[in-house]
Amino acid sequence: MSFRLFTSESVTEGHPDKIADQISDAVVDAILADDAGGRAACETLVTTDLAVVAGEVSRTSHLDVPGLVHRTLVRAGYDSPRSGIDLGAWKVSSTLHGQSPEIAAAVNAGQVGGQAKPLGAGDQGMMFGFACDDTPEFMPAPISVAHALVKRLSEARKQGEIPWLRPDGKSQVTFAYDGNWKPLRITAVVLSAQHDECDTHGNELMQQRIAEELRATVIDPVLPPEFVSGHPSEITYHINPSGSFTRGGPHEDTGLTGRKIIVDTYGGMGRHGGGAFSGKDPTKVDRSGAYAARWAAKNLVAARVASRCEVQLAYAIGVAEPVQIWVDSFGTARHGLDDARLSEVVSQVFDFRPEAIIRDLGLGGPVFERTASYGHFGRRPRKAVAHGREVQLFGWERIDRVDDILSALKL
Repeated sequence: MSFRLFTSESVTEGHPDKIADQISDAVVDAILADDAGGRAACETLVTTDLAVVAGEVSRTSHLDVPGLVHRTLVRAGYDSPRSGIDLGAWKVSSTLHGQSPEIAAAVNAGQVGGQAKPLGAGDQGMMFGFACDDTPEFMPAPISVAHALVKRLSEARKQGEIPWLRPDGKSQVTFAYDGNWKPLRITAVVLSAQHDECDTHGNELMQQRIAEELRATVIDPVLPPEFVSGHPSEITYHINPSGSFTRGGPHEDTGLTGRKIIVDTYGGMGRHGGGAFSGKDPTKVDRSGAYAARWAAKNLVAARVASRCEVQLAYAIGVAEPVQIWVDSFGTARHGLDDARLSEVVSQVFDFRPEAIIRDLGLGGPVFERTASYGHFGRRPRKAVAHGREVQLFGWERIDRVDDILSALKL
């Protein structure tokens, strides 16, 4: 049987780039908690004992940026010198300032020449949403398992199951697919986990013990049996392949907002428009448009009109209606449908204007900080409390338009 290989990676919330993403989204949530129409385009850099937070926001008063940075570090596990960070030594430089009035005028809803002007897209650009039937979450199998590994790694640290773990870590998973992109089996797993200092001469945590415990506690419980059974000896494992990994996090590696955009999306399976999500309010269609495109793609695959699907949107700044809506089913469309017909139906069933996306997906509140780790897609939609109010998390993961799609297609 012919096959092809595909690899995806993920990182823990303690990874430097994810620290930066979480800080940027903490700023967005703090602004939206006070004003559902607030604006934010926030970038963060973290390095040794320093966080730099910059960008354009609708308000800076009563915005405790140092407090948001401190809270993010603590939540990620950098809460003591043992973690490799001395919070008392950290400095925060904030250069947040107001949004360009020209951009605000172009984007904001209002009256123009006596006519109602809808909320426009916050920028031009194209964005993609992807879904496939690899997993129950309609996500590609490699990124799904990669996320599961680092989530389990973080859980083992937080619950004290592996007391010598520190917050930084990465995973990588390779799958074999058949010629029709059906996942067959896992062929390789890479896991790198930051850990306490150990005596490499044998008195404490030897690298062999680290590998054995990570394999037993993190890797084996996570790998889906259907992709392992019958082939365990054919999987290559690399556990902390660089050897000792005691120094990590932002103290050792600089982190930047938006540097893990493939981890945030589909692990490379499915295209990316190039715009990061974190740090952006929902008028920025880099974010909200990508969420809406995923929502549409997931519902198409859930409706079983295609087994793989990518929805592409494109916008002009200040204009509400997208300039493009297109579906690519990669030749997997069923019932004699083609991509042109699927694109037409998606345009009928989904409203891709920014104001409608914000309304339909519940994006007008503090819902973004929890998206900043372990992927924005494939998550469970649920109610939660944020900033003292109930919000809808991951609303774009709802499967709620299947009947509308089938009705529009007369199926």
